[in-house]
Amino acid sequence: MGAQDQSVIIVSGMSGGGKSTALNALEDLGYYCIDNLPGAMLPYFEPQIEANPKLYKKVALGIDARSHESSLQVVLDWMTSLRANGLNCKLLFVTAEKPVLIKRFSETRRRHPLTGSDKVLPEAIENERKLLEPLRDQADQVIDSSDTNIHQLRRQVWNFVDRRSSGMTIVLQSFAFKKGVPQDLDFMFDARILPNPFWQEELRSLTGRDQEVISWLEKETGVLKMKQDIGQFMETWLPAFQDAQRSYVTIGVGCTGGRHRSVYLAEKLAAAIGGKHANVLVHHREQGSWGDS
Repeated sequence: MGAQDQSVIIVSGMSGGGKSTALNALEDLGYYCIDNLPGAMLPYFEPQIEANPKLYKKVALGIDARSHESSLQVVLDWMTSLRANGLNCKLLFVTAEKPVLIKRFSETRRRHPLTGSDKVLPEAIENERKLLEPLRDQADQVIDSSDTNIHQLRRQVWNFVDRRSSGMTIVLQSFAFKKGVPQDLDFMFDARILPNPFWQEELRSLTGRDQEVISWLEKETGVLKMKQDIGQFMETWLPAFQDAQRSYVTIGVGCTGGRHRSVYLAEKLAAAIGGKHANVLVHHREQGSWGDS
């Protein structure tokens, strides 16, 4: 593996703007994430990245206003050094409008990192904006999260990564209808019509990823037929989305509790789609877990 195969993303931005959400989104894509790393430590981290290309194939580092101005210049110099050594290094800056930031801090009751005995919140936000301006000016992309929710922000981060790589990211998401339908689906399939393992006492505590549940479901012709039909439908239409330069598609599969049928179908469909598309993620909403195909 050469240096050109390694990717480093610096994530910075205004406190309360969504930097932590951005790092979580990158972690879902397999990035090794480190938050709040002091800028002065970056030069010492570079040898580790170069010496361990497998461990640090994809790295995301969070840099915030707690780094002093001199340390922020170290960040820019370090990025220049990485690029000179052939690594793919990008800077993502996440921000929001001042009234939105004030509202977010008021709602969460968190302390802004630059507030103190001599600074109130609005003044701290302005100071932070000025402090981070050199990073914003050098950013490969600036994301304004003022009018976005967490899911939309994650999608924008994934789109940023996808523009740097080839292929389209496809997310297979299982969910429970009784807990509401996800709002960001491109396709939705209803598995509630299928036989339910929940009514088998020995299967109730398991999930659609357990072999006992898989074997039970695959004895049902309706389950296999639905899996086949959805698979053929997606095989037909996903290339059209890719040709239209869509970088992100979410496919939802729901059942009553989001534990057995939908989990099974999402896993099987992800495995099938993953054979033809490089970037396939699986999200089991009710299980709180992510994975890839």
